[in-house]
Amino acid sequence: MLTIPTETLHGYSIKFSPFTPNKLACVACQEFGIAGTGALLIFQFNIETGEPPLLISTANWHDGLFDVCWSELDENICATAGGDGSIQLWNQAIPDQPLVVLNEHQKEVYSIDWSHRGSKSLVVSGSWDSLCKVYDAGNADFKCLSTFSGHRGVVYSTTWSPHLEDTFASTSADGTLCIWDIRKGAAPQNIIPAHETEILSCDWSKYEPYTIVTGSVDCSVRAWDIRNPRTYLTQLLGHNYAVRRVKTSPFNAGIVVSCSYDFTIRMWDMFKPQSFSPLMETIEHHTEFVYGLDLSTFVPGLVGDCSWDQSIRLSRPHSLLQPAM
Repeated sequence: MLTIPTETLHGYSIKFSPFTPNKLACVACQEFGIAGTGALLIFQFNIETGEPPLLISTANWHDGLFDVCWSELDENICATAGGDGSIQLWNQAIPDQPLVVLNEHQKEVYSIDWSHRGSKSLVVSGSWDSLCKVYDAGNADFKCLSTFSGHRGVVYSTTWSPHLEDTFASTSADGTLCIWDIRKGAAPQNIIPAHETEILSCDWSKYEPYTIVTGSVDCSVRAWDIRNPRTYLTQLLGHNYAVRRVKTSPFNAGIVVSCSYDFTIRMWDMFKPQSFSPLMETIEHHTEFVYGLDLSTFVPGLVGDCSWDQSIRLSRPHSLLQPAM
């Protein structure tokens, strides 16, 4: 396992580069994101040798930064979600100031995701103003194309489908999972009452086009078939506090990883019958809320997570190194 200190900053989100196996981005904030500034940190690492990771770029913002995504068009570009309602586009080679700043939201932006389908130029954001917005990153203006309204509470997560063209999912404090097709207007195509409480995260299956996983304040992780959402496909119970993020494996169709305010990261096999425990492994290597989570698409079983304890951990849990079933 590699430990990367974030010094005085509390981690909110982490993403592995889609271009290279040894680079990751993290956004972290002063004062737990309640006050102070935020920063985009770019690290280079080698999980095989265990050499100390190298901080290769730092970009500072005057407000908190709550989420990050890599460009699918340029390996040096990242987009971040700001506490002042703005999103920023950064080039890690010239981090002194953002390339573009868009002030489209009225409240904190809590989620941002870059599509890797089609032209790879679409970005979606979700905000505490209950709105989702889609942008065209394929031109110099990085302009907002559309605003999507349907949630009745804070939007905590937005993520593009890896299978369905021009389709993204969002989750909210209103307890719903919404599916949007940007070609069909500004209203959701499907509103799924996925949990009875706030839903903090969602992620699409990398193998099943219509399967999506949600994580909630109710401590549960649930999988859904958006074509028939009357009830969940499976429910994964084990966390003691809110599930902050969920990620599906790029290497195994049944594997889900989650992190929580209970300080743990948990690995699940959602295809395992409920009569057998779907919980594969629990890791507790943080001493505060675990906010950020990502899985490498290059290195099988490589998990990155960041916490309010001012650290990033990179690990390869034993359960994720087993052969796919």
